[in-house]
Amino acid sequence: MEQKLFEELSCSLKEAAAIAKGELVPARKLELSRQAAAALAVPDAKAIREQTGLSQRDFALALQVSVKTVRSWEQRQRVPSGPAQVLLKLLGRAPELVLPAIQRG
Repeated sequence: MEQKLFEELSCSLKEAAAIAKGELVPARKLELSRQAAAALAVPDAKAIREQTGLSQRDFALALQVSVKTVRSWEQRQRVPSGPAQVLLKLLGRAPELVLPAIQRG
């Protein structure tokens, strides 16, 4: 690693530690509205699945993912990808509309 890059990274880490300890004020702070924070929140896969009344197996089949994936989402070991999060949010809001559209005939 180049010396200049190492020095910049080292300085940044020291700055971050000082901010974490309250010794230094951050240059800027991101403030999200409640609506924006909610939009960024990861949907609760287990609650949504339970709302649909489907077993993990049937839920996985409907979403075309493995049961292992559904379990890992429910146990918060993995975070659903962006498109999966959107689908979960849609299922949470209108399962009666989404389920018929995604379930296999």
